[in-house]
Amino acid sequence: MPITVIGAGLAGSEAALWLAGQGVEVTLWEQKPLRFSPAHKSAGFAELICSNSLKAERPDSASGLLKLEMRAMGSRLLDCAETARVAAGGALAVDRDKFSAAVTALVEAQPNITVRRGEVTAIDESQPILIASGPLTEGPLAEAIAALTGNHRLSFYDAVAPIVTAESLDMDKIFAASRYGRGEADYLNCPFNKEEYEAFYQALVGAERAPLHDFDGDLTVYEGCMPIEVMAGRGADTMRYGPLRPVGLRDPRTGHRPWANVQLRAENTDRTLYNLVGFQTNLKWGEQKRVFSMIPGLEQAEFVRYGVMHRNTFLESPAVLTPALCLKEHPNVFFAGQITGFEGYMESAACGLLAARSIYARLRGRTLPPPPAASMCGALVQYITTPNKDFQPMGANMGILPRTDEINAIRDKRERYMALSRTAQAAMAGWVAAQEE
Repeated sequence: MPITVIGAGLAGSEAALWLAGQGVEVTLWEQKPLRFSPAHKSAGFAELICSNSLKAERPDSASGLLKLEMRAMGSRLLDCAETARVAAGGALAVDRDKFSAAVTALVEAQPNITVRRGEVTAIDESQPILIASGPLTEGPLAEAIAALTGNHRLSFYDAVAPIVTAESLDMDKIFAASRYGRGEADYLNCPFNKEEYEAFYQALVGAERAPLHDFDGDLTVYEGCMPIEVMAGRGADTMRYGPLRPVGLRDPRTGHRPWANVQLRAENTDRTLYNLVGFQTNLKWGEQKRVFSMIPGLEQAEFVRYGVMHRNTFLESPAVLTPALCLKEHPNVFFAGQITGFEGYMESAACGLLAARSIYARLRGRTLPPPPAASMCGALVQYITTPNKDFQPMGANMGILPRTDEINAIRDKRERYMALSRTAQAAMAGWVAAQEE
């Protein structure tokens, strides 16, 4: 039986590749380039919007554990990420254009996948269908989803950080280093002294923001991608304990830790472009140029992309989704990716793998139980399907993994996280092995 997948983002691409690898015929629909969302610019698949970082790889980190679980499930996008890797200390960051090109080529080369370029306006429930259209879903498809879910949808605002050219940076003021010496000085650092930071802070909180044309109510901002000006509005030191934290760094000019520090991460493999880490913003473009040029070393920075803000739409998953990632009232309709509340690039791809496995089990006349709650994927599924009146998207984090008395007894945080990781990996390996029996 052929399967339709709507959306060739990270979740849709990962799901289509996995299903095709099992011999399933897949029709993959992608509306680009016939129609672009407000945030998308490229016609390629798995386009990265907010950042080019896929986060940490250490097994004792939530992001690293998630990647290990994805590999156990047969991720193909992680292979594409390796081919597009750029240096980022202990994180996996990619050249976003090369990553998208690698995913696109892999999908288009798969004989069991038929790519259709066009907009899907209706949902056919006659056979299993996977909707991985992302949090920017709009138009007739959004209306069709609302008709199935009874308008159980939530909206948040998400923001994107600016990108500058390397040649426009003042390297006399900037130094290369990774926090605590991790990696080979993969980040560029722009150190503030106290006076410089306070002037920057005052300019930032007073800067003019761009209007949100589709805004019609109280502004809800996703905490994990908060605009820098919103963060600054919470207090003068909030940024210094967030993306501008100076810990683990020393300014070679002074020999001391900076008062605050802005990190720049390579945007492409040639390191000709850098993005401002943590600087998602909705300031007007002229204000971004004025205020962000106050960052030491960015006085003459050339901005090739300014930050923007856009609406993201998510299902109220606890009300409408089962742990198999299908609708409670329409069991042939599966969802995957950020539209479910799995927040983050790798989380979205992992959700695609989970939904693909659920659909495959359905095709074989079986019901696939969700991954164990002790695994990161299982904990995320449990989170998005457990009743929660204040539901918000959630990314991988160690806080959602269940604790045992034995693990709680481990005092060292790193050792405790490593113990959680080992338990999660074992749980995921057992779950995957059970499906192959």
